[in-house]
Amino acid sequence: MPPAAPGPNAPDWLTARPIAHRGLHDRAAGLPENTVAAALAAVAGGYAIECDVQPSLDGDAMVFHDAALGRLTTASEAVASRRAADLETLAVAGTAECIPTLGRFLAKIGGRVPVIIEIKSLYSGDLALTRRVVEVVSAQDGPVALKSFDPGIVVALRALAPGIPRGIVAETTQDDPAYAMMAPTTRRALSDLLHLGETRPDFLSWRVDDLPCAATHLCRLLGGLPVMTWTVRNEDQRDRAARHADQMVFEGFRP
Repeated sequence: MPPAAPGPNAPDWLTARPIAHRGLHDRAAGLPENTVAAALAAVAGGYAIECDVQPSLDGDAMVFHDAALGRLTTASEAVASRRAADLETLAVAGTAECIPTLGRFLAKIGGRVPVIIEIKSLYSGDLALTRRVVEVVSAQDGPVALKSFDPGIVVALRALAPGIPRGIVAETTQDDPAYAMMAPTTRRALSDLLHLGETRPDFLSWRVDDLPCAATHLCRLLGGLPVMTWTVRNEDQRDRAARHADQMVFEGFRP
């Protein structure tokens, strides 16, 4: 199947180059995930960058994947329980790198490569983080796209930032414990993209081990929506990405 043709809000740069998952991170080399150092390593390699954002207590967007601090720092509480200035002092994975605000992260990248930002969500309907991300991104230069697992956030992005490419993150096989709290009808709506009429994403971000699947195939074929696939770590996944997606979000190797 040929690559999806980019639409008016899915520019060529969105899938033009491999996307480094949470930056080109290498913990053993002192480059932890979602840090400025990992981002700059990706820039040096010519890769696009995927990162995640969580809210601070005082409403800033912090570049960090987990809702809690324990996996990567000496603290253990929720990211959202501490102010941005405090979070910026926390060393990540025992290195000299600290948790950056989204503004500082993007400023260091300086628009040199595309950045794909995943807005994390508790599916609570709270759009404060989404609004802050849009505010920060709108003040920066360079190619940026926004995405989320939460359809409510993608719907909000249509109104808040119609000119910024927006995507839905999804998977067919929902084995993550986070889905356990959801009703079966909600889970089906996510995996079957039953929200497309409301979200109207410009691209899809799909789990590589679920490819090929009807949702991505039909969106590429009939809707012209490009698909980026995550997270590619081995040759089998790389082959799946090449055959069934337009670009890969990768880690653990250099394409």
